[in-house]
Amino acid sequence: MTTLFDKFSAVMDERQALTGAATDPTNVVVDKMVSATEGVIAGRATILAGTNNYLGLTFEPSCVAAGQHALANEGTGTTGSRMANGNYHSHKALERELAEFYDLPHAMVFSTGYGANLGILTALLQPGDCVLLDADAHASLYDGCKMSGADIYRFKHNDPDSLEARLRRLGDRATRTLIVVEGLYSIIGDCAPLQKFAEIKRRYGAYLLIDEAHSLGIYGDNGRGLVEAQGITEEADFIVGTFSKSLGSTGGFCVSQHEILSLMRYTSRPFIFTASACPSVIATTRAALQVMRDRTELRTQLWKNAHQLYAGLQGLGLSTGPEVSPVVGVRCADQEQAINAWHRLLAAGVYTNLIVPPASPDGSSLLRCSMSAAHTSAQVDAIIAAFEAVLVTN
Repeated sequence: MTTLFDKFSAVMDERQALTGAATDPTNVVVDKMVSATEGVIAGRATILAGTNNYLGLTFEPSCVAAGQHALANEGTGTTGSRMANGNYHSHKALERELAEFYDLPHAMVFSTGYGANLGILTALLQPGDCVLLDADAHASLYDGCKMSGADIYRFKHNDPDSLEARLRRLGDRATRTLIVVEGLYSIIGDCAPLQKFAEIKRRYGAYLLIDEAHSLGIYGDNGRGLVEAQGITEEADFIVGTFSKSLGSTGGFCVSQHEILSLMRYTSRPFIFTASACPSVIATTRAALQVMRDRTELRTQLWKNAHQLYAGLQGLGLSTGPEVSPVVGVRCADQEQAINAWHRLLAAGVYTNLIVPPASPDGSSLLRCSMSAAHTSAQVDAIIAAFEAVLVTN
């Protein structure tokens, strides 16, 4: 006789494989934050090389001060959703500032990036609609599409020909189809060919949603992401993103040229039934957005660090992603090697992200690094040296 808990037996086996050593890669505790790039883990000073803190703004004085001021003047939380009592002036101000930043008329702020994807996709799609989803798309995108009830068709990762073939087969349903892709993919750091995707969607009368979670603040002259860098902002029907990467905060957003976005406030269940973001979080996000706009040198430093790390790891003969980006994934021979290497890197004072199936996009096992503008050149050299000691000279 089966029980409700039987399904967790496989999960227990997977956990055992990850937790056989002293430190569980899925439950690392940072005992103390020293700076945007350094913490104390298990009593050891550790370089944080897997935080997504791309512009290094988590300790930015103006952001901290903005959060403290909001905390003192607006309290610890809103205790309600945007549709109830939690719609503060600062939430509306952030939406105006995001719309202005992208030079688009409409913006909507959510409490989390995950909630933004679920909220937009479930409000936009319904049974009978179609979704063409990149095979490597983030779990939040897949979950939102699945929850919407729309028909989901995956196409080969970053492959315009695969996308067009699927869209062509949909025939008249193409005009009820949403293409869902990311800008910068967060595991190996490759970028989507957005110009080609935009041209295909235009020819078939489909719609395009781009998740810029990992590309906001990194690409484009103004840091608007890959849509700006590839010149297709006006071709993107919906741009979603998060505050938890380059802006060093929490929350999510959607901006759009379509007035329909304003109607989603009345139909998006994650928006309607989730408590709004705390005033201090909104304040730090607004301050970070301003810093991102004003201090372009942060983006310059980030790319300098990214090139240094990518070149160093490639120089060691390690298998990295196809292009330089602030996300650098190092492929390992198998899951066992990846787990062992992750533990040894941590013991050497370097924290990375362990990516193993089913989280990895292609079934491989990787060690993922993400660069920050706050990393020093010496810290990047130390990361490279640790990889050499663990994966090359071992």
